[in-house]
Amino acid sequence: MSEVGDIERKTQDRVVKLFKNQLYYDYLGNWGERLDNSNIEESEVKAYLSSRGYSDTLIARALDKLRTTANNYGENLYTNNQNVYKLLRYGIGVVENPGENNQQIQLIDWKNPEKNNFAIAEEVTIQGNREKRPDIVLYVNGIALGVLELKRSTVSIGDGIRQSIVNQQKEFIQSFFSTIQFIFAGNDTEGLKYGTILTPEKFFLHWKEDEQDDSMLQLDKYLIKMCDKKRFLEILYDFVLFDGGIKKLPRTHQYFGIKAAQEAVRKREGGIIWHTQGSGKSLIMVWLAKWILENNPNARVVVLTDRIELDKQIERVFREAGEKEMKRTTSGRDLMEQLNNPLPRLLCSLIHKFGSRNIDNFEVYINELGSGPSNTAGELFIFVDECHRSESGKMHKAMKAILKNAVFIGFTGTPLLKKDKQTSQQVFGKYIHTYKFNEAVKDGIVLDLMYEARDINTKLSSEEKVDAWFEAKTKGLNDFQKHELKRKWGTMQQVLSSKSRLEKIIQDVVFDFSTKPRLNSPFGNAILIAGSIYEATRYFEMFQNTALKGKSALITSYNPATRDIATEGTGENTETEKEYVYKIYSELLKDISPEPGKSKSETYEDKAKTKFIKEPINMKLLIVVDKLLVGFDAPPCTYLYIDKKMQDHGLFQAICRVNRLDGEDKDFGYIVDYKDLFTKLEGAYSVYASELDCENIEKSDIDILLKDRLAKGRERLDSALETIALVCEPVVPPKDNLAHIRYFCGNPENKQDLKDNEVKRTALYKHAVGLIRSYANIANEMSEAGYSINEIEVIKSKVNKYLKLREEIRMASGEKLDLKTYEADMRHLIDTYIQADDSRRIDPFGDQSLLDIMINSGIADAIKKLPEGIRSSQEAVAETIENNVRVKIIKDHLIDPAYFDDMSKLLSEIIRERKSKAVSYEEYLKKIAELAKRVANLTRDGLPTGIQTNAQRALYHNLGNNKELTILVDTAVYSGRRADWRGNIPSENLIKQAIYEVLKDKTEVERIFQIIKQQNEY
Repeated sequence: MSEVGDIERKTQDRVVKLFKNQLYYDYLGNWGERLDNSNIEESEVKAYLSSRGYSDTLIARALDKLRTTANNYGENLYTNNQNVYKLLRYGIGVVENPGENNQQIQLIDWKNPEKNNFAIAEEVTIQGNREKRPDIVLYVNGIALGVLELKRSTVSIGDGIRQSIVNQQKEFIQSFFSTIQFIFAGNDTEGLKYGTILTPEKFFLHWKEDEQDDSMLQLDKYLIKMCDKKRFLEILYDFVLFDGGIKKLPRTHQYFGIKAAQEAVRKREGGIIWHTQGSGKSLIMVWLAKWILENNPNARVVVLTDRIELDKQIERVFREAGEKEMKRTTSGRDLMEQLNNPLPRLLCSLIHKFGSRNIDNFEVYINELGSGPSNTAGELFIFVDECHRSESGKMHKAMKAILKNAVFIGFTGTPLLKKDKQTSQQVFGKYIHTYKFNEAVKDGIVLDLMYEARDINTKLSSEEKVDAWFEAKTKGLNDFQKHELKRKWGTMQQVLSSKSRLEKIIQDVVFDFSTKPRLNSPFGNAILIAGSIYEATRYFEMFQNTALKGKSALITSYNPATRDIATEGTGENTETEKEYVYKIYSELLKDISPEPGKSKSETYEDKAKTKFIKEPINMKLLIVVDKLLVGFDAPPCTYLYIDKKMQDHGLFQAICRVNRLDGEDKDFGYIVDYKDLFTKLEGAYSVYASELDCENIEKSDIDILLKDRLAKGRERLDSALETIALVCEPVVPPKDNLAHIRYFCGNPENKQDLKDNEVKRTALYKHAVGLIRSYANIANEMSEAGYSINEIEVIKSKVNKYLKLREEIRMASGEKLDLKTYEADMRHLIDTYIQADDSRRIDPFGDQSLLDIMINSGIADAIKKLPEGIRSSQEAVAETIENNVRVKIIKDHLIDPAYFDDMSKLLSEIIRERKSKAVSYEEYLKKIAELAKRVANLTRDGLPTGIQTNAQRALYHNLGNNKELTILVDTAVYSGRRADWRGNIPSENLIKQAIYEVLKDKTEVERIFQIIKQQNEY
């Protein structure tokens, strides 16, 4: 039983029993004091492999390859983990005797989960650059595949996640994670979250299954679900992807969607997988295709799309996921040739390539195709992406006629309209699996959308002058000709007002880029949808006179050719629309060198898209008409400005361009509507709901849930204030600055305190930034959001207070944060809204640390630059300085352990004197300032002649102040080292061998070698 406020130990004891008694894992013990804990427990691995009948020689060689792969210090964590995963999944090829064939040593029996040794150990102390101790480690056959961090019910899961993220850093126990596949964090109130190596906190996920079952705590329920032996191995075998530098595990809806699709494939039945936009359909295609190809040797998979952008995207996703044999066809003939051969087994193509031009009687053509023999090779499984757009067209009929025996699976993120229902069910069959928009928002898979309608009023200053102008320009035309001209242009009022209207929208957009925190940061950007290529071109030209010049791009289907203007001559000194577009595009592309196989337009477009996704600071705005509104995933994209009449599928897909997850500062996608489309949205989703009545899905399940921006902004700000108050709630009375410093930093006499409280500080920094952003979003519209004048002042005061607190804790802990991720937001907030005299500067120390200022300018100047809340208390000043000195000692300890041990003792003595009042405050400041200089400068006072370099000094201090021995070891290092020796095991061994000849003690060699690795001179 779990009781309110249970301490972590009780939760952990219960979870350990759950693994032993319900999941039937062996219990290896509490390894808190056990030496040499590892992610590869060799005795356990050997025992398992021996039980499988492998010889000692094969086992030894397999273990050596596994160890070498897991501990390749020349590679990063991602690469090492990927290489280890390959060994786990496919086995290790080794030779028992020279000249014999490779034998595959299988580390895991994937087909028979119960034949593997599942076990857990708790409090697993891992020695790294800094010692760490995961709460529970999950081992399979002696190999660590999972870690679990547990928190008490009143502490956020986020704390456990951040602990694992910190543990993966080089400064801690990164190498331990080279074998880890699952990273779990949980408590009794929030349940369980999971991710894998290098997963950012925001992307950790909840598992969802049997939601109606509330018979046990969610933590226990989902550990049982996910760590079930069969499920655990199934996920690792079929659902792990290394995708272009990011390791991915399945979300719940992806897992169950694929399981449902697998069942349909076994029965050779087609169907539709409808998962809302942005929820990862491309990854489902990859996982499902891999499963089909692995489990059916005769199978071939063809992925069809109806747009070039989607075709390219599908190819990229498959290739980055490791499917290098993916073949993208170049023409209809190429496609048919590939289908008629047994290889390749994996193809992607445009659906248009099944069509045939210049067919007078299409129905006859289809009948002929259907009556002829099918020459395609293999069992074909056809994935049709965005299937709602293609299932009823002529090309689709041709495809069905050619591929008579294929199994068709449709994928869409857009609910099918009622008019599509009949044809979609005829072509694909039933829904295989659905995942609705509101589910995805609730699960944190995509972002919610905030909607804002804006009206740009346009009017003529003089209708009489317009009429006179029109008459003058159309002299010589008869009434019929004048009527036709007016019909072509719509109305002259629209023509004359359009420039003014576009200018107003441009001013509007530029203002947003100056004031909206996300757009004003280096990390957010936007898309503007224009009504036509002509309007898009005008927008682009006009933006060149704004701050977005050089940071905007024009992406349409237009490709300039002289034939476009061959018949456009008017005999007047005016430009037609075609001439204008041609001129702008020609100027835009004149300096573009086309890449191989691409036109100038394609080269320009690809570069602009890449920059938009990867360098949002350098590409802030894309101006489009139809392109990029489907299948274009750009996480930085936060705002969508719509100045085009849109409806149904096109509108739904367009607005979902801004719902992708990105950094911590992107909480919503914003839709700015200049065409009053909201009523159409409501109508569109009501028909989606009615179409799905047969699936028992309610309208509320389908709705996009567009939120009013100010209402949602207020909700977000109130929540942020409540959250950060809870973060600070445990601070003991009187809750002054000193109490906050001690809660978030700990006791400066105890160096472990700074480490132990790191998670608290991280939470404070994170939620302070969240508060800043939520406040900045509506700071100049607080009254419109419903706040009273008094409430506005109270909130402003609280924001200012927490901003100061964040700065004080940062200084007091001696941490120099990387402000790049939110500096622009904070400067904008402070300069525009807060205007507090002592908080205007984000970083009062500039690029200097507190110790730098103490050394360069003196301790008095350093104290002056501390935040006011710290300066007002001598105790707070002292603890801030002591924490900064302690952080420096901890950080640089390995450079010269003996020296910094002495410095640590001196610091403790100075602190003791201060607390016992054995010295005056002034004397204390002198002593601490002198110590700071010694800690920062690594003084050479008292060193004998001949000890000249920093490296020699470090060796001297750590070799018992033995000058002769120091010189011999220093010389040995220089004689044994090779270029780029760090992380290269053979090169490191050469140095160890050289110093062993001097020291004659292996333990001493290892100790001194760790110091040598820290010396830049070597």
